[in-house]
Amino acid sequence: MGQYFHSVTLDREKCRGCTNCIKRCPTEAIRVREGKARIFEERCVDCGECIRACPNHAKSALTDKLERLADFAYTVALPAPAFYGQFRRTSTPEAVLRTLQGVGFDDVFEVSVAASAAAYAIRAYMSRETYARPLISSACPAVVRLIQVRFPSLLDHIIPIESPMEVAAAQARALAVAATGLPEEKIGLFFITPCAAKVTAVKQPVGRTTSRVNGVVSMSDVYGLAVKRLKDNPVGQSRQLATASGIRWGRAGGENAEISQGEMLAVDGIHNVITVLTEVEKGRLTDVDYLEAQACVGGCIGGPLVPENPFVARANIKAMADAVGDRALPFGPGELEAMYGAGHFLMEKAIPPRPVLQLDDDVPRAMAKVELLESTVALLPNLDCGSCGSPSCRALAEDIVRGLAFETDCIFKLRERVRDLAAEMKELAEKVPPSMERPAIEPKSGE
Repeated sequence: MGQYFHSVTLDREKCRGCTNCIKRCPTEAIRVREGKARIFEERCVDCGECIRACPNHAKSALTDKLERLADFAYTVALPAPAFYGQFRRTSTPEAVLRTLQGVGFDDVFEVSVAASAAAYAIRAYMSRETYARPLISSACPAVVRLIQVRFPSLLDHIIPIESPMEVAAAQARALAVAATGLPEEKIGLFFITPCAAKVTAVKQPVGRTTSRVNGVVSMSDVYGLAVKRLKDNPVGQSRQLATASGIRWGRAGGENAEISQGEMLAVDGIHNVITVLTEVEKGRLTDVDYLEAQACVGGCIGGPLVPENPFVARANIKAMADAVGDRALPFGPGELEAMYGAGHFLMEKAIPPRPVLQLDDDVPRAMAKVELLESTVALLPNLDCGSCGSPSCRALAEDIVRGLAFETDCIFKLRERVRDLAAEMKELAEKVPPSMERPAIEPKSGE
């Protein structure tokens, strides 16, 4: 079993064992044992659903603090498109970006710019390559990891184009080296993230060996400082280069709107994504060319690390995009074509599956355990109540087969055992050894 980094962490001291998280986890990665939650690392995709579900704030995201900026001679902020959605419509995109320089960054490069570049690469790939339909977006790392865990047969459907975050990092580093003359290792690139999954995508990337990004800062951590800076009316050179369509990547449907090629489908919310991926796995969506899938409801503006209400943020994104309007990107089609031809947009390596459902290394023993699992499921009530600390009766059966739980962890099976034991105790209490005198049987009334 491989070692996995996870940005979603559990504080056992805060956990009350309420089982809210086990019902929301899309990969059944959480169990409650001895009154505390436990996360199965091999199953976790860092989607952040447990962060939303936990009323005791026992789940949190492990992100970098702004103090890490001191590790580099020159730092560049990479704000996600959703960052614009955190500011009211009276703000301007230029002012929003200038706040990041006031927070402590030396420069800013919008991931929205790289999103437009990635859209060009996606259109080029769809026009020139043969692929399994539908292609699935690689922009959301939680969805990519979900496919690794639950839908490994669909890995070939993921388009091998880098996420806008990685594309932005490559462009930002090249510009920073040219502007400062510093070596690459002296330049720190920090992504401003709306979700925990992006942290994992940097610390343990898929599709490449190492990430181009040096650190990931929570959008909530930056927001308070940025708002204060915005109230001070920051002045300075405008760093705003993104187009309206690039900014719209911050909400669901924005990616498809910019690609705008072939038959397209957009789905947001990880449980909705699972439903659609199940349809893809069954071969029912072969008429769709491209699938935009995002783990958070509403897209990145609905991430667990954003401070603004997602519905308000959606309106803010629209206002920001309208304020920018249609404009030319800072690089032309010729430059984009040269980058695509040189392979700058392509992932370095294939995305592997994550074998999380293997019951045993030995095939005959694994088959025997599958039979035992099925027979155990048949004995359980199949009510999926979660009282046992597992998210479903089938998950409990799997835990039993793996030696991680007992049949009596099910409250209904425990009640049956207690009832049978009580009946047996009553029967035993009425028996006496043969050497002892049996009590006289009282005649029944009326006899």
